[in-house]
Amino acid sequence: MLPHSTGLGPHVPLPEYIENMRKIALHLKSLSAKTRIIFLSAPPINKQQIFESHLSTDFAVWGRTNESCRIYSEACLKLCQEMDVKAIDLWTAMQQRDDWLTTCFMDGIHFSSEGSKIVVKEILKVLREADWEPSLHWRSLPTEFDEDSTYYPVAPDGQSTVNVSDTNIYGPWE
Repeated sequence: MLPHSTGLGPHVPLPEYIENMRKIALHLKSLSAKTRIIFLSAPPINKQQIFESHLSTDFAVWGRTNESCRIYSEACLKLCQEMDVKAIDLWTAMQQRDDWLTTCFMDGIHFSSEGSKIVVKEILKVLREADWEPSLHWRSLPTEFDEDSTYYPVAPDGQSTVNVSDTNIYGPWE
């Protein structure tokens, strides 16, 4: 949020934002040597969609710009690099799609299902690539109830069942 001329409102100056994020990371890291942290940077916005939506009457959204989101996003990523915290650059990831302005948001700020898929894809990418022991990527986790059951859905052959533990419900972006 950009500062309001009165000094009131939800604006957090960039140095304070960075310090707040540093405190959050330090606190989370202090909880356990096995605590895993992933920060998501500020995503972009679609200002035109905000003006056309119900949010346009909300005073809080008028001070948002893509440029301010970029600045805060870059500050978050830089801090994460300094602190060895995994980070996802949502500002850039969202804008990789040519149609991001019209497909990634419901109202210019809140993610649509397509925007949410990008977030999931980026989180799973970090989980897959992170050198964490144990790995937290869903494919590397042991399945608690992986034995076949007669109560599973019937397979297309009509003679057996489908072990749902072996299916990919997350789509090609797993």
